[in-house]
Amino acid sequence: MDGLSKKQLAVIEDLFAGELDEAAVLDKHKISSSRYNKWLADERFAAAFAERIGRAYRQSQLIIARYAPLAAAKLVQLTESDSAETARKACLDIISMPTAYPRLAVAGTATGNDPAINRADRQALSDEAASRLLAALAEEKEWPRKND
Repeated sequence: MDGLSKKQLAVIEDLFAGELDEAAVLDKHKISSSRYNKWLADERFAAAFAERIGRAYRQSQLIIARYAPLAAAKLVQLTESDSAETARKACLDIISMPTAYPRLAVAGTATGNDPAINRADRQALSDEAASRLLAALAEEKEWPRKND
């Protein structure tokens, strides 16, 4: 963030604080929209702005990663719900989980950009396959349990 004025840094901080929208931040700092547009066109300001956006996305990924095991466990619990619709939706959510979360890193690749792996991740389960899987899960609930 070298070369930015204190005012530019303050505007960036306020934009990402989440308390005010963009127009309110500009009003607070008495920055006209034309001046702000010039700042956005400035390479240094744009780089600092992009850096803050990247940091915000990393923070959100950390939050999602932190709570993903809890969410997955809750979904598994919901498959045992007395409500058939709730159990069905939980099963569908579990089935879609591999494609819902992007891989941050894939073993054997530096960036996780292996086209073969990413192509496989993007392939959706067909409706027929999902139906068969849900039917199998439903039948499994009816099987005698070892402890019963």
